[in-house]
Amino acid sequence: MSTTASAQINRPVIGISVGDLNSIGTEVIIKTFADPRMLELCTPVIFASNKTINFYRKLLNENNFNYQSIKDFNRLNPKQVSVFNCWEEEVQITPGILNETGGKYAARSLAVAIECLKNKEIDGLVTAPIHKKNIQSADFNFTGHTPYLQDAFQSKDVLMFMTAENMRVGLLTEHVPVAEIAKYVTKENILSKLNIMKDSLVKDFGIDKPRIAVLGLNPHAGDEGLIGDEEIKHIGPAIKQAKHNGLLCFGPYSADAFFAREMFRKFDGVLAMYHDQGLIPFKSLATGEGINFTAGLPIVRTSPDHGTAFDIAGKNTADASSFRQAVYTCIDIIMQREDYAEATRNPLKKSELASEGL
Repeated sequence: MSTTASAQINRPVIGISVGDLNSIGTEVIIKTFADPRMLELCTPVIFASNKTINFYRKLLNENNFNYQSIKDFNRLNPKQVSVFNCWEEEVQITPGILNETGGKYAARSLAVAIECLKNKEIDGLVTAPIHKKNIQSADFNFTGHTPYLQDAFQSKDVLMFMTAENMRVGLLTEHVPVAEIAKYVTKENILSKLNIMKDSLVKDFGIDKPRIAVLGLNPHAGDEGLIGDEEIKHIGPAIKQAKHNGLLCFGPYSADAFFAREMFRKFDGVLAMYHDQGLIPFKSLATGEGINFTAGLPIVRTSPDHGTAFDIAGKNTADASSFRQAVYTCIDIIMQREDYAEATRNPLKKSELASEGL
């Protein structure tokens, strides 16, 4: 936990990157923190500029949203939203338009937030959506937030983990062309993702002995090798090895039947082989508001499960529910990690509590 004033009263400091300036990102941020009750849960710090926030506050006619402007964390006020000014220059904001400006300042907001995370000035990060094409530059040569964060924190591997009230779906492969998916389906890669998922379910979600399902790559999970052999050569052996290592791991399951029969309800986590195999059923079947969490990082980062939505940007119709849930989940995981660290720091105390039935 950071050493800021808000942390001292047990409210984590949550950094917010604004994403593409012309997307719905700043809209859903303002809608979320216009509710003063959010300040009872955390101290939000938005990485943007006063002019950007004022532009969208006026556009939304949101009089309930108030903030203070800061350039360092000495003036952080736990009773107020703060905007950390990342740039001073005039920036033309054109809601709904995909252009270089939107990507340039999305990258700057994110980079400053990452530095503050590394300096422990904020306790967690919630990222508004970026556009993966216009954010590309010499400083951002990645297919999205997940690989960027993996590089920034030098993590060996990470897991894109979609979570909701009734399901958690992790992805073996993320933003790779469909034609290239199979080459990433290896025993080593699957074991790595399974270990990250298991550790996250234990430390981040408080599940002592998580049950994990693994989906097949091919239709009908390969039909015993009739429709592709990845299940026999790679996925099956990975599951066998994971079980040998002590994971409660099952599969491979045929993806269509697995979701159609709601088998996901029997598991704490599901490992899908590729992006759409996991995200289509997740976005169709998840109850409550789904969010994206990057497991495997030393810090906590969440995001809404939607994109930039340029088609509705600036029209005051964007739904802030998923972004709000991303903030809630970020706070919950920060607290859960602290509880886990405390419980494992003193095994004797944990044993005593267990013996007392607590």
